[in-house]
Amino acid sequence: MEAVSSSFYDRRVHRVREECRLAGLDSLLVTHLPNIRYLTGLGGTAGAVLITPSRCVLIADFRYATAARELIAARAPGSIDLEVPERGYDEAIVSAIRRLGCARVGVEAASLPVSRFNWLVASLTSVADRGVPVALVPTERVVEAGRVIKDLSEIALLRGGARRLSAVGRVLPDFVREGRAERAIAGDIDAAIRAAGFERPAFETIVASGPNGARPHARPGDRTVRAGDGVVLDFGGVYDGYCVDLTRTLYVGVPDPALARIGSAVRQAHAAAIAAVQPGVRPSRIDAAARDILTSHGLGEAFGHGTGHGLGLEVHEDPRIAKLPSALPDTPVEPGMVFTIEPGAYVEGLGGVRIEDDVLVTEDGCEVLTDVPIEG
Repeated sequence: MEAVSSSFYDRRVHRVREECRLAGLDSLLVTHLPNIRYLTGLGGTAGAVLITPSRCVLIADFRYATAARELIAARAPGSIDLEVPERGYDEAIVSAIRRLGCARVGVEAASLPVSRFNWLVASLTSVADRGVPVALVPTERVVEAGRVIKDLSEIALLRGGARRLSAVGRVLPDFVREGRAERAIAGDIDAAIRAAGFERPAFETIVASGPNGARPHARPGDRTVRAGDGVVLDFGGVYDGYCVDLTRTLYVGVPDPALARIGSAVRQAHAAAIAAVQPGVRPSRIDAAARDILTSHGLGEAFGHGTGHGLGLEVHEDPRIAKLPSALPDTPVEPGMVFTIEPGAYVEGLGGVRIEDDVLVTEDGCEVLTDVPIEG
């Protein structure tokens, strides 16, 4: 796995502090687990981080205490403090807010349940009766706004993951054969993902053969592959916390001419969208590059999803490459963004075709991270 320098984490925390200052907050309570990993390096199923102008407190229970201490030992002295809750997480959060004298605490509205928010408010109100009033202020995407531009350490991980996923993609023809069940093919792909060095699949692998290919997120079942089928294969892996994603559509024997025409149109749309990726271009324009091609082939209504989504600690994150209004805010793409390009077309009763690659926006265009031949 690629090592991440402590300086990257320090810069991420510094950016959050600056965002809090601009928003009139004296601290931010981070509870979204991918954001905790982004800021501290600690991955787990529970935790919290409290960031103030001078302190970064990682709250992690006994299960993660050893890993947290190892991470802290690699950081600059005093850059992060560890608190292991004696009771529960929320009690530890209230204690840290009180101890550090926080008055306006930003909370991640999208990841903090209402019941938990209300409990914290009630607990901090009782604290306020004895000292400084404490306000919990809902915020949106304070950490995620920084995550959208990948730093050099993240780009290295995503390149490494894409290279490994491409190796899996190149052996797909070994798995897709007439008479094999979709579920068996998915099992082979998942095994190959782990053998390639991934922690786990990034999502449930999609294997959709024949008419099942008309369902973009079909789940693999007992249907067996037949001669003439198109088989949509969508899979991803998590490499040292970072997600990569790939889709190819393979044909078993000679495909139905109508399906072959769809495949040709999707290949053109895929190439057009990649060619459109440039710094300063809006996501809706990248989407339009693919969508206009498919529309010209009479497949506009057959393309019902966006052209791509961001990749990182989550398999679906910003930016969203979609048509308006779904793409709002339609902020131009910048160097360092990593996202998928995945146009598709789906016809009920016939099947579908989707082609997906991962791209990195560069100073003068984009770098295609995945490298797997496109059939047909």
